[in-house]
Amino acid sequence: MEMIKGIQGHGYYDELVIPIIENTAYENDITDSLAKAIEVYPKTTAVLVRHHGIYVWGDSWISAKTQAECYHYLFDAAAIKLHHLGLDWSTPDHGPIQNVKGFSSINSVIKRVATKVGTVDSNFKLQPYPRCIVLDIEGTTTPISFVTDVLFPYARDNVGRHLSATYDSAETQDDIKLLRSQVEDDLKQGVLGAVPIPSEDAGKEKVIASLVANVEAMIKADRKITALKQLQGHIWRTGFENNELEGVVFDDVPEALEKWHALGIKVYIYSSGSRLAQRLIFGNTNYGDLRKYLSGFFDTAVGYKRETRSYVEITESLGVDKPSDMLFVTDVYQEATAAKAAGLEVVISIRPGNGPLPENHGFKTINSFLEI
Repeated sequence: MEMIKGIQGHGYYDELVIPIIENTAYENDITDSLAKAIEVYPKTTAVLVRHHGIYVWGDSWISAKTQAECYHYLFDAAAIKLHHLGLDWSTPDHGPIQNVKGFSSINSVIKRVATKVGTVDSNFKLQPYPRCIVLDIEGTTTPISFVTDVLFPYARDNVGRHLSATYDSAETQDDIKLLRSQVEDDLKQGVLGAVPIPSEDAGKEKVIASLVANVEAMIKADRKITALKQLQGHIWRTGFENNELEGVVFDDVPEALEKWHALGIKVYIYSSGSRLAQRLIFGNTNYGDLRKYLSGFFDTAVGYKRETRSYVEITESLGVDKPSDMLFVTDVYQEATAAKAAGLEVVISIRPGNGPLPENHGFKTINSFLEI
């Protein structure tokens, strides 16, 4: 911590507080938040801009350059020292740092400056957090049993009632149009369980009966198709609105989402379920509304989850500098392989009830989001 003396206006036993502000699309837009940070921390000679860099100033160019080198050293030293001490800087429990001499004061300083920088790998090198995290739902954020034993049966048992009650609405007519198109393709390909849907002339009851038969077959086969997922989302919406359904997430999920949100990491959901269904699940969970921690939702409109092109599309949509800036978390080996081929960082989620993985699959695995 000797390098603190290289920071203008600071001595060995002084606290070193470095404000962290959000990045903006244009540098000149940072001015207001930069001024606010300096107002709150008048002794600071640096401000860290998230996902961008650190602004350092001094009485001269030489002073600024020297301080920049000191800040760089302190960030690295802090991370290594924290690792040695076994401290978790992701959940600081201290208040404002006091000017107290001694070891505990240094602990507070290194904990403060390392917060929100990154993690330390086995070689004691600072590893930045990912810019974006993309999460699967089933078997990753949410137990598979919730989907198979709660959501799917609810949709199956209520499809007829839903279609009858909303048959003439524009939304349901659009659902029926999509289902007709899908069933026509299924009949041509000889898909098991597909039955012809009669024209409107046959009457509402016969049309609904054929739709129910097709939807039940699709649900039984767990098909990842837009026509089914869109209708399911509309059925589940009624269930959530009537308090007949409540979303379920694993216990570690809310804490991890809150942590990533505080760190400025953007979190997205990518699921075969419709975006509506995703918002319903995370908006009505056993831990309350978690959507405030999420930046967006992707479904099969961007492509199927076992296709590499889908992850390329997500990468381009989010505008990251490189695919490796994104971390994808899933429980499905084929999805992990497709995402890795697109250049994303990937970890596989191990949860109760998940299926087995191939031997020597080559991916890092986690049992909790708190391991990320």
